[in-house]
Amino acid sequence: MTVISYQLSVNSLSRRHFLVLFSAAVIGTKLTGCGHQDAPLALPKGLKYRLLSREGDRMSDGYLTPGKFDGMAAFTMPDGNIALIRNHELMPDDLTEVTVNSSQKYDPSCKGGTTTLIVTPERELKEHFVSLAGTVRNCAGGATPWGSWISCEEHILTPSENIFNDPQIHVSRPHGYNFEVSSQAKEPVSPEPLIAMGRFFHEAIAVDPQTNIIYQTEDRGDGLFYRFLPNEPENLKAGGVLEALKIKEFPQAKTQLNFPIDTSMGVEWVKIDEVNPPSDTIRQEGFAKGAAQFSRGEGICYDRGQFYFTCTNGGTAQNGQIWRYTPGTSPQDGGEISLIVQPGDRQIMNFPDNIIMAPWGDLIVCEDGRGVNGLVKVSADGRCDRFAKNIYNGSELAGVCFSPDSKTMFVNIYSPGMTLAIWPENGDWQQILA
Repeated sequence: MTVISYQLSVNSLSRRHFLVLFSAAVIGTKLTGCGHQDAPLALPKGLKYRLLSREGDRMSDGYLTPGKFDGMAAFTMPDGNIALIRNHELMPDDLTEVTVNSSQKYDPSCKGGTTTLIVTPERELKEHFVSLAGTVRNCAGGATPWGSWISCEEHILTPSENIFNDPQIHVSRPHGYNFEVSSQAKEPVSPEPLIAMGRFFHEAIAVDPQTNIIYQTEDRGDGLFYRFLPNEPENLKAGGVLEALKIKEFPQAKTQLNFPIDTSMGVEWVKIDEVNPPSDTIRQEGFAKGAAQFSRGEGICYDRGQFYFTCTNGGTAQNGQIWRYTPGTSPQDGGEISLIVQPGDRQIMNFPDNIIMAPWGDLIVCEDGRGVNGLVKVSADGRCDRFAKNIYNGSELAGVCFSPDSKTMFVNIYSPGMTLAIWPENGDWQQILA
């Protein structure tokens, strides 16, 4: 293992003891790989991987696998197999599409959606098929405790904005919503927008399993951080209340630049009244009420009572940020938020995007930056280790998640789309990635 040294400036954090990264120590794991389409990743010795699915493969339903593989989650099936639900971030003018009969699409003009892969515990692809169709730019999303995937649209196209002969912005229904896909679905679900969760540039969601409150990120330079309080747990179609986070000490905080690091701040939540506006104004309403702005909110994950989310170009160096939000003891108690990681060098972390907490307690972050992209492990002592690297092309990695038994990591190469299963040959993740 080689070590690339950088000047350290760190502070101890509470609870999980993450260290703040102004600049940081980068532990350079020796990676091996050959960089062709059948072996697109460089990994440390002891990790194996298998290519499960690629763009253009013929699926079990007869359709071709669409491109632009993005957010993803893994679920347990009754027969012991694993269901992977995978987003496809496709616009109306993309060359590939999530193909079904027009009657099964939310919007016949649109090409985005999800596909589901059924994978055996031995990491063999058993079947794959379309599970949601007719949506726009399905970027990330998140799994629910009741066994569904929330797929997020990252665009707010509407028919009123259509331009004649411009397929990129030609739609027949409004967009900018979340859609729910059951992990048990064997065919395309009936697509129904979850309007009460807001119409904006959705990125990702994570659910508090104790309260069923859903936290949401927004991929805009002046985006907000939201929570959705459902009227009926496990029935998101029944509506609920949408709110945006406000930092008590800093109303209308702009968190991208010159923001205090390693400082827990109390928050409160402001209600969004117009959750389904005709144009992209939800974040403007929230900011006018004092909500904080976050620069391009991306992935979010939950772990033991806390939420971690990324901002792709946050920070003075614009290399990204990782935030931690801790809910209060009740919905009325707003909780606390703190900025915990802010790299000062792109070699440390290169535009953090999707994020997951590994079973052994480290954050795993997908990079979506310029140049080489990979997977970065952020350990409890604050070190960053880029332990996987895309050596096939410059595409981002996306959709990182773990099988329910924690034995397998799944991840996507965005384009050309590839889904891979990664696992430790000796069964011990920590020993290999320590």
